[in-house]
Amino acid sequence: MSKPDDRSDNARKLQEAKSNTLDNLNETNDYLDEHADEISATETSQLKRKNARRRQAVEGFEEEIADETEFAEEE
Repeated sequence: MSKPDDRSDNARKLQEAKSNTLDNLNETNDYLDEHADEISATETSQLKRKNARRRQAVEGFEEEIADETEFAEEE
């Protein structure tokens, strides 16, 4: 027999992941602000692309959090 789907803490876990991603994004921005003249153009470009992916991930987390919150309210 399979276990029932327990989604009771999914929104909390997603919120933590979103928060961690935002922290990483902000730390990278701070790093770029402080060290832009010390790092290569390649590294700068890589970090900016990584932050773009982080912004997309945050949007995805927000959608999933809304879905999970809606699911929890239906129960």
